[in-house]
Amino acid sequence: MADGKELKAAGYQVEDSAKTHGLSAAAMDPERRKQVEKSLKRKLDFRCSLFVFIYIMNYLDRNNIGAARLGSLQEDLGINNTQYATCLSILYVGYILMQVPSNMLINRISRPSLYIAAAMLLWGMISTLSGVTQNYAGMVAIRFFIGFVEAAFLPGALLILSKWYTKRELTLRNSILFCGNLISNAFSSLVGAAVLANMEGTLGHEAWRWLYYIEGAATMALAISAAFVLPDLPHNSRGFTEEEREVAVLRMTEDVGEADTDSAEQSAFAGFFMAIKDLKIYVMMITFTAYVVGLSFNAFFPTLTGTLGFAHIPTLLMSAPPWAFSCLVSLINAWHADRTQERFWHIVGPIFGGIVGFVISMATENVAARYIALFLQAASYAGFIVFYSWISSSFPRPPAKRAVAIAMINAFSQLGNIAGSYVWNMSDNGFRKSYGVVLAMFGATVLGCYIFKVILQNLNKKLEAGEIAFDIRDDVAEQTAKTEGVSVEEAQQLPRGFRYLV
Repeated sequence: MADGKELKAAGYQVEDSAKTHGLSAAAMDPERRKQVEKSLKRKLDFRCSLFVFIYIMNYLDRNNIGAARLGSLQEDLGINNTQYATCLSILYVGYILMQVPSNMLINRISRPSLYIAAAMLLWGMISTLSGVTQNYAGMVAIRFFIGFVEAAFLPGALLILSKWYTKRELTLRNSILFCGNLISNAFSSLVGAAVLANMEGTLGHEAWRWLYYIEGAATMALAISAAFVLPDLPHNSRGFTEEEREVAVLRMTEDVGEADTDSAEQSAFAGFFMAIKDLKIYVMMITFTAYVVGLSFNAFFPTLTGTLGFAHIPTLLMSAPPWAFSCLVSLINAWHADRTQERFWHIVGPIFGGIVGFVISMATENVAARYIALFLQAASYAGFIVFYSWISSSFPRPPAKRAVAIAMINAFSQLGNIAGSYVWNMSDNGFRKSYGVVLAMFGATVLGCYIFKVILQNLNKKLEAGEIAFDIRDDVAEQTAKTEGVSVEEAQQLPRGFRYLV
């Protein structure tokens, strides 16, 4: 993150920008600024930690069908394997439909904490209804609406974090957030084992139904606390002092050289139109979708662990350690990505580990080797987390465009989850054909990441060759757009000294 002196040297008047946004923090004593910033980040980290627990419940409610399947869900509802795959994939149809509209809305409202809390309360209620469904049609309907409402959370959380944390801080915080995903994979196996082993027939209900009742109730309880704990925006969030809010806004102004706000003249759809004209988004959409197909083993992890030949309860218990390992690898990888300000190798490195895991699973029947392969496959999520930070840093301004970019890429990538639901129907010979498909998808992901890296490197070269053109004045914006190959709106937003992270 550049400090005020560095920005001045690059031709910026940080104090003038600060005054424009009502910030006395620009003139704050450096020692006092340091103290206030430390207090701000401590409070912010504590409050944003709730995102982790929300993400745990988000994935529990989404993926507990995998544990329920090891119970009697398919038999009780009369669902065959193809119909089960449809139950998995239909969730992502609702998820895709709602993500972009939801993120456009959350970028415009002043209290996003209440929006996320309300969405969470609603998906918890819908998830609970999974326990009372009696047939295939009912489960399909419930899964669709869970996805529709859950779409508000992840892109919304990523957008909020990008409004508070600088480029040097964001990847680690995103990694901590995504640990909720990884922990939920481990935790869901443990909860599933406990419920399936002890609650069959309780009050006349099958154990898999109790799984939905318990987890849905926990989600709704957490949603109520989210309304009071989650932060809103740097300039208006409750629970921070005036000094802390001013420093929070100034930090983001310094980070990119432009206030993290949309123009008052921009319509609600301005960010959408900017996004759809940016080639970078389409490269990321295709690459990320291939990555998601490669990671589709996630929803079938208890089933894949079951190929080791153990009974249901030991299988669920054995499904947890690989995700704990993945969480540790992800934190270390994200910390190092922030420290080095590098993205490409921190994404493809874990992918190569996953490729090794896929090859082992395809090549041997040895139980120990196949279990180690599951650890390598789970650890491939570490690159997935860094990818999300790459999205935020590659579309920095204006916030309206960043909101749409995050939602568009994440929504399109859910097509990978739909496809992935059917990839694992090929159970013959230890899922070797399925592993072949995800292996190819990981290869396509590496290629896509390399192409995106080259695009950003070329943009950085253009910035270095003609950075004087990047001025927020309208009279040079059109010429800038032609020179740098970006829209006029972006030319008005990107500051001198800005570089894309590769």
